Amino acid sequence: MKLKICGLFRACDIDYVNEAGPDYIGFVFAKSRRQVTAEWAEAMRTRLKPGIIAVGVFVNEPLRNVARLLQDNIIDMAQLHGDENEDYLRQLKALTGKPIIKAVRVTSHQDIEDAGQSLADFLLLDSGTGGTGESFDWNQVGSVKKPFFLAGGLKAGNIEQAIKATRPYAVDLSSGVETDGNKDRSKILEIVRRMRNG
Repeated sequence: MKLKICGLFRACDIDYVNEAGPDYIGFVFAKSRRQVTAEWAEAMRTRLKPGIIAVGVFVNEPLRNVARLLQDNIIDMAQLHGDENEDYLRQLKALTGKPIIKAVRVTSHQDIEDAGQSLADFLLLDSGTGGTGESFDWNQVGSVKKPFFLAGGLKAGNIEQAIKATRPYAVDLSSGVETDGNKDRSKILEIVRRMRNG
């Protein structure tokens, strides 16, 4: 089971994840209170411990901007939350050869079925209210052909139940490892400990 800590936006957040050692981290380039610039992400990337995969989170970003971040190795993967179509994904793959995660707003299992045809390497299943800590009905997941990240409202108190209900490739936490809107070192360490020992 893989673990992603998303929405890093302070230098100390990099220290926390380097100490905890999740599999993936996320830099949010879309409009958000956690939004970061390409310059900041590049500086932080040089401090990130080797082996932790950096994911860039985008919403309807011009393709060339996403491609540049991937080509410059500021991020290793793109996570797309907007209306990016299959042509966009095809072009991004042709330009970069890097993996793509496509977010799916889950209102029913059909949403997942439809997204399963995508060129994306992974899906990210969410309530569609990214970073708000709201989860969706995990019973709607059912069987999924493509490997997927489970996101939305995950925290120490429900992560084991979520994993048991959905059997994801990875879990993705943001607000669930925060206190007062900032990443919390002890919560990050605790969730990684639970995942590694579980």
